[in-house]
Amino acid sequence: MSEDTIIGAAFEPTRRPGTQRSQLQDPPTDPAERLFKIRAARTPGQRRSASTLINLRYAWRGYSSKPLPQDPAPGRITLVAAEEDDTIGTMTVGFDGPDGLMVEELFPGEVHALRAGGHRVCEFTKLAIDGASQSKRVLATLFHVAYLYAYRVMRFDCLLIEVNPRHVNYYSRILGFTTLADSKMNPRVNAPAVLMCLDFAHTEEQIARFGGQPQLSATERSLYPYSFSLEEEAGIVARIQRGDKRMAQAQYTAWPAAEASPRHASM
Repeated sequence: MSEDTIIGAAFEPTRRPGTQRSQLQDPPTDPAERLFKIRAARTPGQRRSASTLINLRYAWRGYSSKPLPQDPAPGRITLVAAEEDDTIGTMTVGFDGPDGLMVEELFPGEVHALRAGGHRVCEFTKLAIDGASQSKRVLATLFHVAYLYAYRVMRFDCLLIEVNPRHVNYYSRILGFTTLADSKMNPRVNAPAVLMCLDFAHTEEQIARFGGQPQLSATERSLYPYSFSLEEEAGIVARIQRGDKRMAQAQYTAWPAAEASPRHASM
């Protein structure tokens, strides 16, 4: 595994026409099986590739988008899923701090209320998955690594996302998000957005229950069976900490609970 790789994983088996989900089994480990890797996008080339995927997927849905900055911004980590040299998924983790969160542009009151309640708040933004892969495991793995960065390494406890109203039920079902605020027009993507919230304690509970057991996807509708087991988590966290000591040392400071609202972050 290369130095910039956080974890590698296998795609879930492709369902053939007429195959029941209960009949699917993980293929045996084989050098020829299709694998993807999760990396932190630190180089200009990695970030350009992530931006290209974001632009393609957002344009397909009719959304506007801006490219990632060439250099990583303070308090932000962009993750990419790559199959060989092809970027097939990306997600950016944003940590609350002096520059605030992107979601505050539309929902400042809700974010301030969470801070006032003692929560350490983060956000996941710029999610894009290559339409050709249609892989639940890619999405689950990206989310799990982002969760480990935010919760296990950086000790944030509350996650916020903005989603199109059409996708509210989807994120509620697959990950356990709840709606925190109703739809507003988001000028960053030129589309309506609903604010959703996830308590990482729920995520931890679901991973402990379902993680590392993809066979449970036959009956469990969430993404959690495609996540890693608790034992696998420990190795991933150790690799994150070795590969990104600056993040592991928590140099991005969360705002105190009753701090005044920070400046809004920009795209």
